[in-house]
Amino acid sequence: MTTVLGRDLTTRKGDPAASPEDRAPLLEISGLTVSYGRRATSLRRAGTTRVLSGVDLTIRTGEILGIIGETGSGKTTLARATVGLVRPEAGSIAFEGTDLLRLTRRGLRDFRRTGRVQFMFQDPLRSQDPELTVRQTVAEPLAAVGALTRRERAERADEALALVGLDARALGSRIPGQLSGGQRQRVSLARAIVTRPRLLLSDEPVSALDASNRNLVLSLLDRLRRELGLAVVVISHDLSSLAGTADRVAVLFRGRLVEQGPIGAVLERPRHPYTALLTASAPSVRTEHRLSPAQLRPAPDREPWPDDEGCVFAPRCRFAGPECRDEPRPAAVTEAGRSHSVACHHADGWRALLG
Repeated sequence: MTTVLGRDLTTRKGDPAASPEDRAPLLEISGLTVSYGRRATSLRRAGTTRVLSGVDLTIRTGEILGIIGETGSGKTTLARATVGLVRPEAGSIAFEGTDLLRLTRRGLRDFRRTGRVQFMFQDPLRSQDPELTVRQTVAEPLAAVGALTRRERAERADEALALVGLDARALGSRIPGQLSGGQRQRVSLARAIVTRPRLLLSDEPVSALDASNRNLVLSLLDRLRRELGLAVVVISHDLSSLAGTADRVAVLFRGRLVEQGPIGAVLERPRHPYTALLTASAPSVRTEHRLSPAQLRPAPDREPWPDDEGCVFAPRCRFAGPECRDEPRPAAVTEAGRSHSVACHHADGWRALLG
């Protein structure tokens, strides 16, 4: 029997059914809508700012899902809502078949204490107590719920540190200020996996790291999802950081999910103009035949498009027409047996409009 952090992994090896596409969904998000604030805005609901609108997402065990979008697109809010740090106004978040939004306050608290869903914050220096040692930091989630003895918590922390490539004997007694940026990020990852989670949400895990540490952390996420049977959500504004790691990618723009599908299909043949603009602006994921950003931006002399009417991308879209005054709904297509969806009235047709 093979165990990692106390979990039996024997049945996962060589199992053809272990492909993520063949597994039942671990997390299903449906119609998720989140709004903030009380001030009047030009958006649809007076007195609130709509941050997410009708988002649908599914993730399976052993899969890495990348969530991409510019600042303010709703990526972090989506993750925070999933772990219960933000209360949605509509929709459902089902984890292993249980709708977390229907749990009572006590039920949600008990669920959080299981540690089955973990959130890895963007800035490790700010999210780690500067006075706790590395070993104490990693064991903190276990101590918070009174799980295990002190010795057992320390042993579990040392095992988690080893899994992320850190020597507990050399670093366990240090404090965060005595570590490098890459080491702090790996300590955050060790703390996130010490509870044996099923789902890990990671907010911009490599945005503040240099190239070597960035590749190391991404490789760790890829290895751990296989060794621990994790489902991993990686939030990023950088397509290149997802290109070699994610299985699927979901593209957010102003709180709407405009496209999602297999990472290769989305990067090589984007169906939404916004996704095409992202890939055209990322040289590391571009190919020679890729469109340039200038081809995708609206003409300078085009009449301004109202910000609160129809498709949210229309004000920045070269191909917006009268039909875009109605907000598009996601439409599913199938490529090589895998699901791909896009919310665009033009979908593939916009390429023909380039002439």
